[in-house]
Amino acid sequence: MTVLAIDAGTTGVTALIVDENGAVLARGYQEFAQHYPESGWVEHVPEEIWQATLSACQTALDGTETAPTCIGITNQRETAVLWSRKRGGAPRRAIVWQDRRTAGICSELRDAGHEERVTQVTGLRLDPYFTATKLTWMSRNDKRAWSGVESGDTVAGTVDSYIISRMTGGARHVTDASNASRTLLYDINEGRWSEEMCELFGVPVSALPEVVPSYGTVGETDPEEFLGLRLPVAGIAGDQQAAMFGQNCYTPGSSKCTYGTGSFVLVNTGESPVAPEHGLLSTVLWQHPDGRLEYALEGSIFVTGAAVQWLRDGLGLIDTAAQTEGLAASVRDSGGVVFVPALTGLGAPDWDPHARGAIFGITRGTGRAHIARATLEAIAFEVRDVAEAMARASGTELPELRVDGGASANNLLCQIQADQLQVSVARPQVQETTALGAAFLAGLGTGVWSSTDELTQTWNLDRRFEPGERHEGAHRRWRAAVERTKGWADIG
Repeated sequence: MTVLAIDAGTTGVTALIVDENGAVLARGYQEFAQHYPESGWVEHVPEEIWQATLSACQTALDGTETAPTCIGITNQRETAVLWSRKRGGAPRRAIVWQDRRTAGICSELRDAGHEERVTQVTGLRLDPYFTATKLTWMSRNDKRAWSGVESGDTVAGTVDSYIISRMTGGARHVTDASNASRTLLYDINEGRWSEEMCELFGVPVSALPEVVPSYGTVGETDPEEFLGLRLPVAGIAGDQQAAMFGQNCYTPGSSKCTYGTGSFVLVNTGESPVAPEHGLLSTVLWQHPDGRLEYALEGSIFVTGAAVQWLRDGLGLIDTAAQTEGLAASVRDSGGVVFVPALTGLGAPDWDPHARGAIFGITRGTGRAHIARATLEAIAFEVRDVAEAMARASGTELPELRVDGGASANNLLCQIQADQLQVSVARPQVQETTALGAAFLAGLGTGVWSSTDELTQTWNLDRRFEPGERHEGAHRRWRAAVERTKGWADIG
């Protein structure tokens, strides 16, 4: 038996065909466009996400003769999408999780004294990162699109619910608890949409999807809409929660870091949410079919892999992301250069939407190798800052860190990370653990696998990086540089 896993990411859609041993039999990938209509704004065209989904899935299906038995879906989480309940068409572009346009709305709500209550209910904080303020912005600034929400013709949700609606021909408007918990509209303690939060942000509960378990059949694809296939949709999770599932982080204390567009460090905290302190978030990991919720502490770092992309596309310093390893290794250190990649503000643990990126310490001797090394060091420093915040919040150190995502293939980055954390960094053989987690959820929900104990047998180590000497002076320079970037967008 095999599973079709769909990973609808920020810049493209990946589709995998995964067998019962956790092996990837075939894959497909299709990019879609990023739109930047104004400074700090990031948008996607929902139809382009859907077409990329169809293309990636068709490529994966063409790569093997084994037909899948079910579908699992994982996705970029906080992106806000509107679409027609019946026809699937979108009245406007989606507002992406990276978008910073709602910083003013967050400040308005914070100044009105709402943040403490928002955190108590949702485990999150008032930041443009999350879905609800994006919907508030739409209600204030796009009356034409929002009128459909008010009339009931248009629904709202995250990317997972949009894709499921399209592939089921509009029959199912659902999301799972892990995605719902990223919206600022979900009560993580009660396990349901919060009418209080919906009223605060001006979002009708009736427009939101039904919250369903993260695994187990929740709908069926319509062959006329989805590549001629009629398959059960049986797994749903936000990308970081799916990566936790794919990394077999099923027990309290287990942790992982995904190096993607941003980087996200999560530690499993069991069946009770932990108060989100020290710049961390408390979030739902997954919901079992019996209704039980499991939780995590999360540190969300907005720009890591995107910083490498900027070196390539923005500065032209490299031709491919993979070149950063050899280039950075060609120098002993960064030569005092510090790069703070706050290209869309700062996430955990600093949380400043008005921060902006900066490169410090440039001299006449600075070359592109120093900037490449400073970029890898910045990623490791950001993850260290989050890991130290987690240790303060939980009272325990991370025993090890499992890593995945595109940049985890960079051996130099993994070694710098181990040095900075002073714990071992473990990289699995299959590094596409986000899509793998979606496959595991769907397969667990349909009997491909009988338990998480069985799933743990599929995890195989590629390489373990043991910690060496930690350069504390470099980290002190990093923290000084971070402080200098804060509030930059407000100056002048």
